[in-house]
Amino acid sequence: MRFKLSLALLFFFVVTVTLSAPTSTQAQEGEATVIDEVVAQVNDDVITLSMLKREIRERIEVLMQEKKLTEQQATDEVMKHQPELIATLINERLLLQKGKELDLATQVEAEVNSRMLDIAREQGINSIAKLEEYMRQSKIDPVAVKETMRNEMMKQAVMQQEVDRVVFLGFRSEEVKSYFEAHKDLFRKPESITLSEIYLSTTDKDDAAVKARAVELVAQLRAGADFKAVASANSERTKNGERTAQKDGGKVGTFEVPNLREDLVNVLKDVKAGGVTDPIKAGDGYQILRIDERTPAGATPVFNDNAVRQALLMERQGKEHEAYLDNLRNEAYIKVTDVYRAGVEPLLKLKPATAAVKVPDKDKKKEKKP
Repeated sequence: MRFKLSLALLFFFVVTVTLSAPTSTQAQEGEATVIDEVVAQVNDDVITLSMLKREIRERIEVLMQEKKLTEQQATDEVMKHQPELIATLINERLLLQKGKELDLATQVEAEVNSRMLDIAREQGINSIAKLEEYMRQSKIDPVAVKETMRNEMMKQAVMQQEVDRVVFLGFRSEEVKSYFEAHKDLFRKPESITLSEIYLSTTDKDDAAVKARAVELVAQLRAGADFKAVASANSERTKNGERTAQKDGGKVGTFEVPNLREDLVNVLKDVKAGGVTDPIKAGDGYQILRIDERTPAGATPVFNDNAVRQALLMERQGKEHEAYLDNLRNEAYIKVTDVYRAGVEPLLKLKPATAAVKVPDKDKKKEKKP
């Protein structure tokens, strides 16, 4: 189990951002049908109105789910930021184009398949084909899910190869040592905790009844019941079709506290070694976590060259990524449609007088020499 971003949670997250939207609009009788229109041209690619509408709809859905806004409130909020959304789509298109140029497609496809297989296993499914069948039965388009994952991984791969790796290796030894001396508190070994769990699924069950059962189990454990025995008899976490707690007593693993999700850090902060949490809602079920052991943070900072370089990278990553995107935009042909240009071009740092006059490479070849 990965508490920072579990693959199961990634699966459900991806599903929420792959909602489809129609790419054409029906005209009234006697009127011409508008198939689509261009919002922006990015080198040889275009961002269409249907793409923009799909992104808008996805963000509305997310706001409605995460912030419990009404559809109208979510729509108003998203439309306030439509220029930023178009700018983001342009930046994403540039990164995807760069990924193809760097020939990263094979590497990314292998990672997509690996991630899908991990998701399948976490769901107790033994193959990608069966996972995709299950998704289709649940009215989830596996093609759309994989395409979303593919695009996200491609963007990450470009940034990692073109920016992060270069910056990470580019720090001078003196700079690394100096940073360590100035930030020693960052390099103390953090507190770690060893966890076990009992997991109760709510799939095809009454949520309230499952939660009530979890509360009963917590009461038994706090009254002195043996955790391994209770986990073995009740936990429904499975792997390859088998209940894992029957073999390992619900063992999850050891984690450094800073690497845990913030919500779990808050839940666990006051639980002592040997104690259990109240039931925690987790996807399609409830978790009861037991802290098997707490290891306090180390008192003495430890120098590790890679760790210091990583800290330096994290500190500068945002600025370096933006500089890289600036460079991609400066080298690209970008033309934003008149309707959106005034709001979008300043975000991209494009000069209105020159933003639409760059010539794509393929068109340069067609130009005749005087």
